[in-house]
Amino acid sequence: MANTVIQANKETIEKMKSHYKNVLTDKLPPGAVFVAKPSGCTITAYKSGKVLFQGSNGEGESSQWGKVEAPKVKSPSKGTTTLPENFADWSVIGSDEVGTGDFFGPITVVSAYVKREHLPLMKELGVKDSKNLSDPQIIKIARDLIATIPYSLLILHNPKYNAMQAKGMTQGKMKALLHNQAIMNLLEKMAPELPEGILIDQFVEKNTYYKHISAQKKIQRDRVYFSTKGESIHLAVAAASIIARFAFLKEMDKLSEKAGVEIPKGAGKHVDVAAAKIIKRKGIEELKSMTKWHFANSEKAIKLAGK
Repeated sequence: MANTVIQANKETIEKMKSHYKNVLTDKLPPGAVFVAKPSGCTITAYKSGKVLFQGSNGEGESSQWGKVEAPKVKSPSKGTTTLPENFADWSVIGSDEVGTGDFFGPITVVSAYVKREHLPLMKELGVKDSKNLSDPQIIKIARDLIATIPYSLLILHNPKYNAMQAKGMTQGKMKALLHNQAIMNLLEKMAPELPEGILIDQFVEKNTYYKHISAQKKIQRDRVYFSTKGESIHLAVAAASIIARFAFLKEMDKLSEKAGVEIPKGAGKHVDVAAAKIIKRKGIEELKSMTKWHFANSEKAIKLAGK
């Protein structure tokens, strides 16, 4: 599907809305001023001034309203695999994880599919690296994303994480298994549609990743790319990161309710203090079920609790 984007001021958007009044639709995506469907084209105007023209007649319709924006493509950061120059404009599955450095809470992995025609909408929703968003922003954007794009979420809870780690499995291998499974789940959900590319936010070298998952019955290799700072390469990775963070926050809320104390994020001294409180109230086994037990925080919390 052809896509054209122009930047228009408020006055022009109002003129457009009036011009297309007979073909306006009632259903509006988040952040939209209007959606119109003239012959051979769907037009979506956003509050930011961006106007998206989709369809065979999109270019013709856009030409009467303003100058077409050149697509902005960010260059891959150092240490990435080779990505096509226009990769940022592709229809892509992005895959990212949250919670790997947190003592409390699970690891959440999400693969999310963003079509090229949805890229302007992602920007309207405020999609960017989840590390640069507050928790309230994450919650708001994630709820919009969940209602808009296909995704697959996997949660590795701490009891299973600890059992896998005790058997000698590294966190890197756990993540590789989760990413591959999330991608396979999403591809199955999307079938028969296929993405133009799949981008995994890189946490190990490509060869190591495939070594980790070599025993799996189904392995996705076709169209897969790896890049550090994947959120800056394609909005699909940023979207996946936001949904993963949202899921992680919900799990942390459940743990706080279960523990009877506010469960902190991270792995700093404040985490040791909270963990010690849980030991005193619930016991060491209860704390273990909530945490990544091999972290150094475990011993520190036990000492603080005087156990």
